[in-house]
Parts: sequence; C-alpha cells; structure tokens
Amino acid sequence: MSVRVVGLLCPTSDRRDFAGDDTAALASLLARTAGMADGPRLIGSAAQASPARFEDDLRERRGCLLEAGGQVEDALREGDRPVLVAASCSVCTTTIPAVLRERPDTVVLWLDAHGDFNTPDTTPSAYLGGMCLAAACGVWDDGLGAEPKLDPSQIVFHGVRDLDAAERDLLDGFAVEILEHPSQVLDAVRGRPVFVHLDLDVLDPELLPTEFPAAGGLTDGALKQLLRDVCREAELVGAEIASFAAPDRLALCAAAAGPLAEV
Repeated sequence: MSVRVVGLLCPTSDRRDFAGDDTAALASLLARTAGMADGPRLIGSAAQASPARFEDDLRERRGCLLEAGGQVEDALREGDRPVLVAASCSVCTTTIPAVLRERPDTVVLWLDAHGDFNTPDTTPSAYLGGMCLAAACGVWDDGLGAEPKLDPSQIVFHGVRDLDAAERDLLDGFAVEILEHPSQVLDAVRGRPVFVHLDLDVLDPELLPTEFPAAGGLTDGALKQLLRDVCREAELVGAEIASFAAPDRLALCAAAAGPLAEV
C-alpha cells in the first residue's frame, strides 16, 4: 500500500495567520518519509485567520472542511493510506466519517492533549476545534452532513489531559476512558483497523510550543515509539496530524510522526 500525504492549507478553524505555511512544511517532510518523489498533495492556500465562533467557521470554512474528508476518502478508495496534515483538529468532522464509510469497524486512536468533545451547550470558548470529535460522533449537529457518525465506543484516548468539566461529564456518560499507559493502548488496538488522530499538542509544551499548551505531555521519543508499536500491532488505515505551529521544531515533529508515513 502506498502512502498519500496531503497538506490541507486552506483555513478550517485556524487561529494563526497563514498556518497553512507550517502545514505545508511538515507535509513536505512526511512526504519524503513516504517516498513521494513529487512531494505531498497540497490543497488550498494559506490565509489570514479570522477568530470566529464555531457557527462562523462552519459557514465560512465549509468547503475546506468538506475537502478534508474528500481527500481521505479518495485515498482510501484508490488503495492508498491517507496522511492528512492540517492546521486544526476540526477536519475530523469530515475525515472520520470518510474513514468509516470505507472501514466502518475502524478504531480512532485519539492522541491529543484535549478531548475536543464539547458541544454548543458546554463549550466555554465557542471554538470549533474544541467541539469537533463530539460532532464526528453525532453528539451535536455541525450541519456538514458527513456520515456515518463514530460510535464513542470506537475511540481510544491517550495523552488527553486538559478537559473542561462538562466535557468530562459527556465523555463519562459515553464511558470513554483515557488510557494512561502505552501497553493499554496497544491492547485496545491490537489486530484492529486504526485511524490515528495526532494533535501535536499531545507532546509536552516544553518540547513543542503550541496554541493550547497543557503540561505533562509525551516526549517525542515516546510518541514515535508508540506510533511504531501501533503500526506493528494494528492495521493502520490512515492518519491526520494537526496543530504544527513551531517551525523551529519541524524536524522533531516530522521524526516523531514519521511512523505514520512509513510505507
């Protein structure tokens, strides 16, 4: 199976100007790892951010959000493993349903400092990036129409350490647990098809400055080893990588995420 690295440069719920430029840089290094001689497939253009509520992003960035899912679906249907690089986790509103259309039994390994499981009723920030996984699960309607929705029982959380109180209550209600040890993660995914969501803020902020830092994250070595082990123990269906915002740490992030792009 070939690996298809796609850089989504157009804004989704970006909060940094021209975040797509950093996305393109990371996608280019990962494309080298994947052996893509012509480089990654780059979609859209980087642009200025316009801080907005989730309703505004869903309306104004709808095309880019739908394109994310379309790129993942195209790769899977053509027999490739997609690795989508984007500025925001919001892409999961369409990428996860795209994966489920092709592989409905897929487990989502959520490697992120945050749960992104707020709803319009619980969000303290109205930020789409903090609500996107709940939307992908159908807990609230984002209006994008991406189907099917993910059953929360198919989520494996690791590295999540910054949850709002109401968000935690929602996750508890769906019995979604945070697995603390890598061995628990491997037990949960062993022998199963897996789609990896990697928000680079899962790394400790002392290693990688991010927009929404949360202390106590993984080291780059621990992340790389976990991804290697997951690729060995499970069937890697595809991956998405979000929130790269530190150009001076480009090599570190590309190396840590590298196993996702290895053929």
